[in-house]
Amino acid sequence: MRINREIRADKVRVISEAGEQIGIMSLREALVRAEEAGLDLVEISPLAKPPVVKIVDYGKFRYQQQKKEKDSKKAQVQIKVKEVKLKPNIDEHDFQTKLKHAREFILKGNKVRISIMFRGREMLHIDLGAQVVRRFCEELSDISAIESSSKMMGRTMTTVLAPGGKKPKVAVSNH
Repeated sequence: MRINREIRADKVRVISEAGEQIGIMSLREALVRAEEAGLDLVEISPLAKPPVVKIVDYGKFRYQQQKKEKDSKKAQVQIKVKEVKLKPNIDEHDFQTKLKHAREFILKGNKVRISIMFRGREMLHIDLGAQVVRRFCEELSDISAIESSSKMMGRTMTTVLAPGGKKPKVAVSNH
């Protein structure tokens, strides 16, 4: 962003500090107007024909730009992918514990990657792993949706669940 004498154009379209379009004039004329107002000439749109410049207080202008950038960053939501690792012959209690953790992750708005690792002869029974994944997805179907179905990558089967699906119904008591 160029200001005052850094601007390299013969003719410029000038906008006043109030936001009204003054018109197209020479750069020297625009600089004189800005100096008379005690402000700076800031190049807003350098690629326009002719370039657009605005008469503003540069320090205040930069502050407002930074504030806008900061606010737009705040508005962005960071979605993280949390991973839950399972085995094809997982015990019921371990399954429920992993399920509880996955439910917490999804309720916080994160995606959950379910990974089933096969070791040795477990590779012969990939169908058992698929059953575990299917059951896991069914248990979480009330608060999530399958984003990517089961895929085998080497000795690992992965599925990704995203927040969504039907929202859990909250029991209302009439007291």
